[in-house]
Parts: sequence; C-alpha cells; structure tokens
Amino acid sequence: MTEVMTNIEREEFDISVSSLLETLQQSQSEFSGNDEELVFLSSLLQSKELNALVHVHNSIVTEQSHPVLSNAMQISLEVLDVLLSRLALNEDCKELFVLLQRPNLQGLLCAHDAVAQKDYYPRLPEIPQELLDDDEETVKIVQLVKSNEPLGEGNENLPVGATIKTDEETGKIVVARVMHGGAADRSGLIHVGDEVCEVNGINVEGKTPGDVLKILQSSEGTITFKLIPAEGKMGYRESKVRVRAHFDYDATNDPYIPCKDAGLSFKRGEILHVVSQDDAYWWQARKEGDKNLRAGIIPSKALQERKILHERSLAENGDSSDPLFSQCGPGGLGGPSCIPLVKIADTVYSSPTKTPCSAVKTKKILYDLAETDDFDREEIPTYEEVAKLYPLPDIKRPVVLIGPSGVGRSELKRRLIALDPDKFTQVTPYTTRPKKPGEEEGKEYHFVSHETMTGLISAGKMIEFGEYKGHLYGTSSDSVLELIKSGRVAVLNPAYQSLKVLRSATFKPLVLFIAPPSFSQLKESRMAAFARSPFDQYNSRAFTDDEFHDIIRVARRIEFLYHHWFDEVIVNEDLGAAFEQLLRAVERTENEPTWVPASWVQ
Repeated sequence: MTEVMTNIEREEFDISVSSLLETLQQSQSEFSGNDEELVFLSSLLQSKELNALVHVHNSIVTEQSHPVLSNAMQISLEVLDVLLSRLALNEDCKELFVLLQRPNLQGLLCAHDAVAQKDYYPRLPEIPQELLDDDEETVKIVQLVKSNEPLGEGNENLPVGATIKTDEETGKIVVARVMHGGAADRSGLIHVGDEVCEVNGINVEGKTPGDVLKILQSSEGTITFKLIPAEGKMGYRESKVRVRAHFDYDATNDPYIPCKDAGLSFKRGEILHVVSQDDAYWWQARKEGDKNLRAGIIPSKALQERKILHERSLAENGDSSDPLFSQCGPGGLGGPSCIPLVKIADTVYSSPTKTPCSAVKTKKILYDLAETDDFDREEIPTYEEVAKLYPLPDIKRPVVLIGPSGVGRSELKRRLIALDPDKFTQVTPYTTRPKKPGEEEGKEYHFVSHETMTGLISAGKMIEFGEYKGHLYGTSSDSVLELIKSGRVAVLNPAYQSLKVLRSATFKPLVLFIAPPSFSQLKESRMAAFARSPFDQYNSRAFTDDEFHDIIRVARRIEFLYHHWFDEVIVNEDLGAAFEQLLRAVERTENEPTWVPASWVQ
C-alpha cells in the first residue's frame, strides 16, 4: 500500500474523496483480492489530478434541493392510524402521537406539500409591450383522448370533462366549467372562459352547444380543440375542504342542475371533498375516499339554502308554480346567467344583487327561551365543514344522550356507568335546596346558595338549569371539563336544547340521539319490560297510549331541529341491542379518528 497522505495534504482534497479513501484503508484487511489493485485504487484516490477534477465538477454543478415526497401530511395521518393501536404499549408512541397532532407541525407539513406539489399561483412577469401584436389573437391547440366524461349544456354529454355555454354578450361558445380530475383538468390546458373556435377542424362560430355536442359524439379517438385563452385566467388549486352533507341529493331529479351527467348524488351524513367553490351556485366535489378522481357538481350552500326556503314558502302558500330561478339567459339553468330569486317579506329581489336598504322589511322578534325551537327552525342545515379528530389517550370525549323523555336514556346511562364506574361517570349537579340527612357535598349534589347559583347562570357557567319545587337545579360546564381533564368519560342525558352549549370545541362531545321505534313496537317493548312512566309523579304506573304518541311526536321534532348535530342515531326498540350499539359508538370514538366540525380541530 502506498504511503498515506498527511492530514495537511488531506485537507486540500475533497471531503467525499477523503472519506472514501479512509473507508478503503480501514477495510483493506477484509479484501482477499490482489494487493496490486488496492494499491492502484488508493493511489488514484490520492492523486491531485482526480481531486482537481472533482473540484471543477463541484464548481460547475449547482445543487438544488428536491422534495423526497409530496404527501407528507397524508403519511403523517397514516402514521397516526398505526400509532393508535400502540399507544398503550410504548410511551414513545404516545409522545409521537401527540406531537403529530400539533397544529404548528401539521401546518408545516401542509406548507411542505404545497411547495412540493407546486400548489401555488405562478407570478410571471408582464410581457413587454413591444412584443405584443394587437392584430393577432393568441390561439392554443389542445388534443384530448375521448372518454366518457361530460362536456355539455343541460342534459348533453360531451366526453372531455368540462361544460360549455353560449356567451351572452358575444354569442361565442366558451368553456363554462372544468371538472376537477377530468381529462380537461388533467391536461392543464383548458380553462373556464376559453373561447372554442374549432373542434376537429370544424369551425363552431354561430353554432350552439348542442351542435358542438353532435360534432364530438361523432368523433373517435383524439379530439382537437382550437381555443382562444380567456383573459386574466390563471391556474387554480384544488380545495382541501371536507363537508358533511345534511340532506339527501339526487342529481338526476334536480331540474336546475346545469349538467345532470356531471352531477354527484349523495346521502345525508356522507363526507364530501369539495374541490372547487369558484361557482356561486354549483360546487365541485367528490365523495371522501372515492377512488374516482373526477369531481361532480353539487348545489352550493347558498343555493341549497335558497331551495329549502323556496320549498318552505311553497308549502306555506300552497303555490307550486313559483319558479326558483329567473332571468335565465342562453347559458342554461344554474349558469352564470341564472339568478336565484330570494323572497324577503312581500318583496322579491334578485341575488347576488344587493337589496336596496329602503326596501328591506325587518321584523323584530324578542328571544324567549321557552320558544327557542322557533329560532332553531330558522337554521337551515346544508353542509358542515369537518375534519378528522384523532383520539388522545388521556382525554375522553363526553357522551351526550339526546332524546325525548321516556325513551330510555336514563336506563342506558345507568347501564353504561355500571359497566365501568372507574371510567364512566355522571356529572354531579348543583342545587339550591337544603342538604338532606345522609347526603354528602359533591356526591349527590353540589349544594350552593341561591345567590351563587344565579351568579353561575348569569356567567354562562350552566349547561342547563331549571326550577323544581322552588329550588334551582343545574349542570355546570366546569364540572364536565374537570371530568374530561381527569381522563374519565362524562355521561349526560340533558334536555335537547342544551346541545347549543355542549356541542362545541370546548367539550367535543359524542352526541347520540336515542329514538323510539314505531308506536306498536314502543308499546309492546315497554309493556313487556313493565316500564314505569316518568310522567307520573310517583313513578307508579305504566305508560298510556297518549304518552307513547307524545314520545314519538317529540322525537320527530327533535330530529327535525337537531339531526345535523347527531353523531349517530340509536333506535331503542330492544334495550340490550341499543346498549350494545351505544358501546360500539363509544369504542369507535376512543380508538378511531372521527369526523367532527373543523373548528374543533383547528
């Protein structure tokens, strides 16, 4: 082996070459090959000529950082799913689980993915004026492979994943909507507002969208478009908003949808990934977890609210001829030229045009707690933005059982607490009545003065409260928070109006609606169990038929007003089966990520 160079000499050489030489010298005893070859390789690595070439290479080549991956946020969510089953086995897993859910780290991962995916708007310099030619229009030629994706107007179906319309001002055929994930969107070359000049060499000037449809239907294989780009149109990013739908929607039966074949039908409770909210009346979305990348059209929140108000107005007035849309031009229903009508008092205005202040009629209503349902009815549930909430090992979500009196909530609560008293517990209520012999402070009740109780109520510290035989009773929000921090599961069965306070980011409850079965099943099951009526002061008699009817009537009203706040509905036909469903719901919340209002996570 040749003489090893000194440290001073080695400092003049490239560090990577020096490291390679050290490794060779440390490993020479393990080689059984020719010593002459090892001597040659060592001499080569120590030669000044080789190191000079390496220095030249490093000076010329500019190193750039490239992302190793572009879905770091998705991988972190998958890691959270894996860690869930290992939290009890390893403290490091628990620490990493908490760390990955911190907002600052999640924000960093989202920013990394946005940069890695180049998910930002490019800011290109303005074209110098001397390079512009006013006598010529920029034209782009786009070729797409024909598929079964829609491009059309109304019920027409064209195969490139976009919709077209006739521009009201120019009479030209323009692109009205590009479906996310479709062929047009994936190409990155077709944008909303682009003017269609030719299709497969056929001039479309003066033609209708239906004429263009016929041209495309007769085409096979590759379709060539000649387009004039829209002015000022830039690329758009895909929205990451997830929403829970609070109504059923059938696109095939919607008379207002601009393209039925592009519509996305869904059921109440389904999670939708809204990819575009650019259109005021029609969003683009796909179902969460759906492998089909192409999005579909759904009514926007504003449009669905107006449709519901319109339906209520028709039901109240008995008029089925009043149209929801007016002022529709050649663009087709629901297009930019269609404006939904909104009825305010006795005056009809067009939206989104601003209503003249002088014409608005305002009705002042004083809020009465006893008539709170009338105000809740005015809430129109359409979509709720949601996000995944991952369970934390030391923080338990309270279980809230909502339903009419007499449906069996108290028995379900009793069974749940009896199953594991160390884990499940009821919230100790407050009262102003005197302490009875044998009662202990903080066990049956927290006994406080009337002044203290009214002070808690005035400060908004009571989830619910009421008066019985001249004494105040109530449940404190601080009591629930103390149980959450202690790692125990608070089980509550409050009045349904208390959901306004409980369903918040402060408590993050699991809300379960306990619903009655049909009248015959309700009566049969309660009679078989010899159930006592809670409506009897002494709890000494069975239910009456009128009470069964009242339970069903109240349940329907609660569901009508608050169904969008329920995590699950449990029909209490058989108490044992209902309790098993209750247990499964609680276990899922503790072991699996669940969709909750986005504000709870943010």
